[in-house]
Amino acid sequence: MPRTTNRQARLRVRHVMGTLGVVLLAAISAPAQAPKGYPFRATNYEVEVVLHTEAQTLTGEAKVDFVAKEVSRTVVVELHPDLNVTSVRTPAGQKVTFARDNNSPLLLTVAMPETATPGKQVSLIFEYTGPISSEEDSPTKGVRFASIDKTSAFLLMPARWFPLTDFPSNRYTGTFKIQVPGTFAVVGTGKGDSPTIKPGLTKADGDQAEYVFHCDEPGPVGSFVAGALQLTPAQVEGYDVPVYTPPTQAQTANAYATSLAHILSYFTETFGQLDTGAPHITIAQMPDGSLTGFSAPGLLLVSARLWSQKPNDMLLSQLAAAEWWGDHVLPASAGDVWVTGGLSHYAEAMYAEQSDGINGLHKSLEDFAVGALMYEDTNAISQAGHLGEYSDRYESVVNDKGAMVFHMLRAELGDDNFNSLLKEFYKKYDGKTASIDEFEKMAGPKVPVQPKGDPPINLVSFFSQWLNSTGVPEFRMDYITYRTPKGFKVVGKIHQDLDTFRMPVEVKVDTEGNPETKKILVTGTTSDFTFETFGRPKPNGITIDPNNNLLKSSPKLRVRAAVARGESLAQDGKYYEAIQEYQRALDLAPTNSLAHFREAEALFYQKNYQAAANAFRAALGGDNDPKWTEVWSHVYIGKIYDLLGQRERAVNEYSLAQHVNDDTAGAQQEAALYLKKPYNSDATAAATGPSAATPGAVAPTPAPAPGSDTAGDKPVLKKRPVDNNN
Repeated sequence: MPRTTNRQARLRVRHVMGTLGVVLLAAISAPAQAPKGYPFRATNYEVEVVLHTEAQTLTGEAKVDFVAKEVSRTVVVELHPDLNVTSVRTPAGQKVTFARDNNSPLLLTVAMPETATPGKQVSLIFEYTGPISSEEDSPTKGVRFASIDKTSAFLLMPARWFPLTDFPSNRYTGTFKIQVPGTFAVVGTGKGDSPTIKPGLTKADGDQAEYVFHCDEPGPVGSFVAGALQLTPAQVEGYDVPVYTPPTQAQTANAYATSLAHILSYFTETFGQLDTGAPHITIAQMPDGSLTGFSAPGLLLVSARLWSQKPNDMLLSQLAAAEWWGDHVLPASAGDVWVTGGLSHYAEAMYAEQSDGINGLHKSLEDFAVGALMYEDTNAISQAGHLGEYSDRYESVVNDKGAMVFHMLRAELGDDNFNSLLKEFYKKYDGKTASIDEFEKMAGPKVPVQPKGDPPINLVSFFSQWLNSTGVPEFRMDYITYRTPKGFKVVGKIHQDLDTFRMPVEVKVDTEGNPETKKILVTGTTSDFTFETFGRPKPNGITIDPNNNLLKSSPKLRVRAAVARGESLAQDGKYYEAIQEYQRALDLAPTNSLAHFREAEALFYQKNYQAAANAFRAALGGDNDPKWTEVWSHVYIGKIYDLLGQRERAVNEYSLAQHVNDDTAGAQQEAALYLKKPYNSDATAAATGPSAATPGAVAPTPAPAPGSDTAGDKPVLKKRPVDNNN
């Protein structure tokens, strides 16, 4: 059995001392005020952590090499607020003073023994211990970036589970040693050594396994997942794709590798070569309770709840695109994440167009538009630094609205110029950081000469409107049609509410002959237009933005956005707030079946069964969009009757569900199950698929509708309860 090193012994003993409350803290008499920015930049890490799965904590030691960016003796790092720093010292053993920032506990300020000048290299060793799984104390409240429990663990770099500087722009090298129970396997960024087996601190601990990962290429490295994972290597079309899954899902590895190979081939052709040779990217399943997926250099993590026999190509393509836009090209600051986050999400739509044609593109664009309208007015894209990364508002502003802005830019520049811009941008900033301003400068020369009669393109106005401002136009129109000697003339006005808006907008006129289109410069709140046609315009045949290239609001999209906000709240168990959003949707569209269904679902989980039954009945009497609301409303009403002891009425509802002949997400299996045996609130035999979940999930819930990724296509959103016996 290999010998335990002194450092490993210290880490284990430190954990025991921490649990006994015998911890030595460096005291600072007055709270330190962290300076603006980071006077020192981290360049290399030697991190060693022990994951205590029983206690759900970790103990860590991180030696960090810094380079001074300015004259300073104050090192500022970000470290998860729940991690208790027990010591900070120099490599020579000299202890230094440190303190958490009272106003921003994520920040840890360290006073160096002496002042450093720009370019000087210094090193510090941080020792820390504590839990890291809390959503409330996460660097982004409500988003779990790290978790440790008895069966699995994940440590994503945004959790700041080791000291970071200049997030999200910094690149660094490092060596990461992670000690886990011997039954765990660890997958992560960097090149991994074979695990070393070590004895546990006590007999109860059992054997421990130490995994070492070498990250020799500077990048945003330091993300890992651990648990009962089995490697299934796959080679597809020249790509080596290691796939890590639980043993029971090993048969899915080849499908995931094949899907990723197709995606990588397309993005390599579209953006440029990712590496000197074929990219080596690992796919691993990540435990539930966190993001749906995460991308790190050479590593794609997919949540267990979205791992299925048929890979989710849209999620995989978005994660793979982040290898280009988010790993190889980094944002210059937290305010510049549009050039990576927005672009990697738009790449998802580009791949949908490549694989499914124009319908795939339009489906993605519609989803982006709904997402953008959820929280669009929260912040301008260029002010994304004020939003917590990966929060609902961040996803709405940066990723969904950001993706739509890239699509609108593509429509302005044309496909050839847009694709050329992306290739040149990647070539110039591969391995570097890029800002919005730098992207804008590269986009300028790509503006094409407009056909005679079309309004000119002004990218200064475009970027000002879509990146630096909030607000989405909602177009209205009035017009009169006149007969002329040569045909017909349409004279009208386009109205919208944004005073500073300026953009060419396409207008289509359907006539008794061929349809005709024209670009009209919409400036301010009202713009006049005149349209001459040969054929007679059809009644209500004039359409603004017929190809849906613009991000715009409409009554239908506002309803979907309100429902989506409610769904997001419901997945967090905030049913009261969710119901308020569903009511806003119903104020706009009283017959919207999805809003009624979601409200009923929230009421059901609040155990307000009478109100829930009324809302499910309203869903049945609504517009039946989406169609699955009918079958699942009958199933839920049947459950309510079973809970209230009205078995005969419950059986009738389950029978009605069967007669609907819709099996979305296993509805028929669910109905058949409860026809045989009454439903009760402790039932665990629901349908097969996942929904929003937290660690320790119990009863599984129906899966998303086949081929769908948006919350509006998921029949069940209930957040599963945490198993406190875990």
